[in-house]
Amino acid sequence: MSNLVNDRKLSSSLDCPVVDGKRQIQHVAPRSADVGGIPVNRVLPTRERRLVGAWCFLDHAGPAVFKGESAGLQVGPHPHIGLQTFTWMIAGEVLHRDSLGSEQVIRPGQVNLMTAGHGISHTEQSLPDEPQLHAAQLWIALPEASRDTAPRFDHYPDLPRWQERGAELTLLIGEFAGHTAPTLAFSPLVGIDLAASLATTLDLPLRDDFEYALLPLEGELTLDGDAFATNELAYLGLGRSGVQIGFPAGSRAILIGGEPLAEEVLIWWNFVGHSKAEIAEAQRDWEAGSERFGQIPDYPGERLMPPPLPWKV
Repeated sequence: MSNLVNDRKLSSSLDCPVVDGKRQIQHVAPRSADVGGIPVNRVLPTRERRLVGAWCFLDHAGPAVFKGESAGLQVGPHPHIGLQTFTWMIAGEVLHRDSLGSEQVIRPGQVNLMTAGHGISHTEQSLPDEPQLHAAQLWIALPEASRDTAPRFDHYPDLPRWQERGAELTLLIGEFAGHTAPTLAFSPLVGIDLAASLATTLDLPLRDDFEYALLPLEGELTLDGDAFATNELAYLGLGRSGVQIGFPAGSRAILIGGEPLAEEVLIWWNFVGHSKAEIAEAQRDWEAGSERFGQIPDYPGERLMPPPLPWKV
């Protein structure tokens, strides 16, 4: 969840400068947050970097170990519009329920993808006997032409996986190295999980029409010789044909990329839109209990409510 308003105009440049003949990589520090009782490190959106392709939000949740009967992830009913929520589970299990009637446990190595479109609401809860959680939670902004699409939920338990020089690569969305993920996308995107059991170096080819960023999830990595700590986002920019990544043993990272989204994108609370009026209407509908967002049957807690809008409507 986010309390930021942003657009592409506020983003820094897509180009990373060249210094002494070497293209630089932008360092983006994380912000600590709490989501449903879980500590997270948030790297998108930030003041330094708003979007990477259509990726508009990235939280690294955990690794967390729960203690006590009431511990764990507990996110009550809340709405979304104009985006896809994208959950990549690394450890632990979380129950997703939504206003379409979907009920799905997401387990390690799986992706949950919820397309909000015109409007949907959902909950996220740790299972009662699950003592841990480690996940990457992302949002994908829907292009303006698709922003009002009908809501839907998709679950992807089987994704392309392969080994390369001591690392396991999992293609989460898009196409890469001759592999294609089945994951629904509304704009050209790619997402890859990279897990190295042994110390290794990978030379990854990149599309020069995509902008990319890489987030170390475990361990300190190097990109073209530049060191990045866990939870420090490396923004690679646009126009690169490749990058060399150095992994220590037991490290993990997620690479995201896509064609730059050449549209204004606004984020407020759990809404992504292309105008303030669109977001204000969604907030009024949620506060009024509109049928637009449906209900989560038998959920024992209260709906989450947004803070007041930061602009006049």
